[in-house]
Amino acid sequence: MSDTNFQFLCPEWPDLHEAAVKAEALAYSDARSACFYARRTLELAVHWLYKYDPALKLPYRENLSALIHEPTFRKAVGPVTFAKARLIKEVGNLAVHSPKPMRQFDALTATRELFHFCFWLARSYARGTKPADGLAFNPDLLTKAAPVSGPTQEQLERLETQLRERDEKLAGLFRDKTALD
Repeated sequence: MSDTNFQFLCPEWPDLHEAAVKAEALAYSDARSACFYARRTLELAVHWLYKYDPALKLPYRENLSALIHEPTFRKAVGPVTFAKARLIKEVGNLAVHSPKPMRQFDALTATRELFHFCFWLARSYARGTKPADGLAFNPDLLTKAAPVSGPTQEQLERLETQLRERDEKLAGLFRDKTALD
């Protein structure tokens, strides 16, 4: 038995697994950070999809909102999975940009919807073993720690900027490698 809902990501998507487990671990103790990491995981997954699925057409902008609203993406994921992606993006944006407190309900919802999105990804794109049909989100696997004072909104905004800059550098290196190949 795994101690995480996201174990099925580990073999093929270790970076998604790492970010998803952070969201899962913080769902009870730090709602703002959990929502941030759920959005971060979604963003990594969506970028992976655009990189490896030739049917997806890049939109005019490469931000998460434009990527998930692009018609080829919406068609590929279907209306239910699209709604889950949109919810995760919106709650994650609130976590980073809104001064209002984030509710534990938001973190739990974002984590559960992230599980469903990642399950769809793995069932649709895994080259190796796919998650079992009956695999379901298990809230009992979430760490039940007392709420703590997590990062401030400003700290999350800085982290988001740092991660975006790192992602842009990695994308540039990938483009350079592709050009050399």
